[in-house]
Amino acid sequence: MTKAKEFLTLTEDTKKDRMYSQIKKHGENLNAIFKTDLDPIALSKKLFALERKLQQANMDAANGDIKDVEQDRIEKQVLAAVDKLLGYKAKNIPVFNNDDPRGFSLKIDDAWVHKNNVSIYTDMGGYGILAPDFSGRS
Repeated sequence: MTKAKEFLTLTEDTKKDRMYSQIKKHGENLNAIFKTDLDPIALSKKLFALERKLQQANMDAANGDIKDVEQDRIEKQVLAAVDKLLGYKAKNIPVFNNDDPRGFSLKIDDAWVHKNNVSIYTDMGGYGILAPDFSGRS
């Protein structure tokens, strides 16, 4: 293996290690916020899959590819699955769908995040992001 190839492989391994570390830390933060004891990586992955589903529905609705009724159905389905994982409704944590397809969909209200001083990935508006993409692709 050439030195350049060795360096690139090491760089990719370092990026992957950093990404998995961020995913684990985010899952741990979610467990602390929502008082769950779920595996942090599995939790993050499940939420990310739900985020992608809702984000796609938001994009499809914005582009006119699906009707608002279908977007609402998907939103209710996804939020119910998120509540099943996190129990946010019973804990009065204001999780919602940000239906603007240019950003993340599954969020926690910014005022709640600020008031409770929680450690979570946030967007520029201070909204808590339930399923950020740590891959660096988006």
